Amino acid sequence: MAKIEARLAELGISLPDAPMPAANYVPFVRSGNQLFVSGQISNGPEGLILGKLGDSMDVAEGAMAARFCGLALIAQAKAALGDLDKVKRVVKLVGFVNSTSDFTDQPKVVNGCSDLMVEVFGEAGRHARSAVSAGSLPLGVSVEIEAIFEVE
Repeated sequence: MAKIEARLAELGISLPDAPMPAANYVPFVRSGNQLFVSGQISNGPEGLILGKLGDSMDVAEGAMAARFCGLALIAQAKAALGDLDKVKRVVKLVGFVNSTSDFTDQPKVVNGCSDLMVEVFGEAGRHARSAVSAGSLPLGVSVEIEAIFEVE
């Protein structure tokens, strides 16, 4: 078993199927040694994770939503590469948090995804990041995150 697949099993993590695009774009683009993964929206086992941070959701719920975005990002990387051991580094995450104008804990929410990347990829999971507020997100989801991976 591949190293990252073994790590996922050790952590008890099952990846979802890589989500299909919802509009006129592709789920990922590889350019040289970089893999750009389109924004993945918060979608858990029971369906879309909807809500606005600072209103109908708290930070812990938002962080869990971000973690589900991270699982979808990893699933897209696997779909693109066929083997997660080809991921050399998580380079950057950009997280969008559906939040009220006075909510200021976007970084704590996006930590749900950041923490997952480090759990799965170890030091190679440490990344640059942006965590920004959005007045709304597609379909009313609470979080959307995109990623750039360095790959073999």
